[in-house]
Amino acid sequence: MEYRNLGSSGLKVPILSLGLWNNFGNNRDFGLQKEIVNHAFEAGITYFDLANNYGPPAGSAEINFGRIFHESLRSHRHELIIATKAGNGMWGGPYGKGGSRKHLLTSIDQSLDRLGLDYVDIFYSHRPDTETPFEETAEAMRHIINSGKALYIGLSNYDAEQTQEMTQLLLEKSIPIVVHQPSYSMFNHWAEITLFPTVKELSLGVAAYSPLAQGLLTSRYLNGIPSDSRAAGNTNPWLTPEHVEQTLEKVQKLNKIANERNQSLSQLALTWNLRDQVVATNIIGVSSVAQLEDNLISVTSQMLTNEELDEISNILDN
Repeated sequence: MEYRNLGSSGLKVPILSLGLWNNFGNNRDFGLQKEIVNHAFEAGITYFDLANNYGPPAGSAEINFGRIFHESLRSHRHELIIATKAGNGMWGGPYGKGGSRKHLLTSIDQSLDRLGLDYVDIFYSHRPDTETPFEETAEAMRHIINSGKALYIGLSNYDAEQTQEMTQLLLEKSIPIVVHQPSYSMFNHWAEITLFPTVKELSLGVAAYSPLAQGLLTSRYLNGIPSDSRAAGNTNPWLTPEHVEQTLEKVQKLNKIANERNQSLSQLALTWNLRDQVVATNIIGVSSVAQLEDNLISVTSQMLTNEELDEISNILDN
């Protein structure tokens, strides 16, 4: 496993990390969840990415990971990077989301209780809150760091201007902000144009979520929409039948390049994401050990040649 620093910080993360957004709720077999997490750690994945509202139901992913941690990984706490977030909707009423001091301080305490931990390694502001002054959010982050409940701070889903403003506020308070977590993939690479230059200027690292575009950049949809797929259920706004149809031709062309490199499509997509050193890690979501194994092969893949990068760009831009 290769490890990269998050920006100019001393914190290293593996180039492949495990996200617990959609496969670690109470609707999934706990035994399988435990097997996936343990297998990931044994393979060198030390960064586990959570949020207070991951499940379903909200909160259950933290509870389940906490149980796995205490049953299997407790003696390895010093080797783990455990991250969580707050800001998206967690409970009803006026205090259940956002960037207010009330929400963030309540959320970190609840997350630590569900996880059974004294601290997390990274605490993220999950989204910008335009109804709360950034100064208030930054002050809440300062309190979380100074109280020992998190070691580092991160941002997620902030645009370039918001990232600049919030990072400057945090740095003025000597708060160790080290990472931005945007959605980033072959099919969603807006961040290269506006966000990455700002992140580099601020000496932050990038932890890319949805690097496989909700599964579009896997073999799952190479021949259309399987009847048992998430796209067929049409319950995910980021993965609809329309998305599959619009990207099918590109997916098939990209898969041809992957085959020529003796890679799967997902391995190619993960390799492509890492071509810029500002991307420290790809956060993957898997529902089986087999999927995890397929993705792990990408960490030993040869980097893409200039000719391959040009060919991929031509596919993505047309």
